[in-house]
Amino acid sequence: MQFNRELDARGLNCPLPILKAKKALSEMITGEVLRVIATDPGSVRDFKAFSKQTGNELLSHLEVSNEFEYFLKRK
Repeated sequence: MQFNRELDARGLNCPLPILKAKKALSEMITGEVLRVIATDPGSVRDFKAFSKQTGNELLSHLEVSNEFEYFLKRK
């Protein structure tokens, strides 16, 4: 999937991946896509809730080798 910006949140625990993603999205324009890589297993639940609460669309998420990859589209 194509993305405009990438955020490496590996090694960070909740709520830091969400806070850093929120900051990154605020610096982007509507329709741009942010790729986030995280290692916190709790981030799956957190990013789903974040997407619902903020209106930023969670395009996809997957887990590969204990890393979680998210694609968020700026509202």
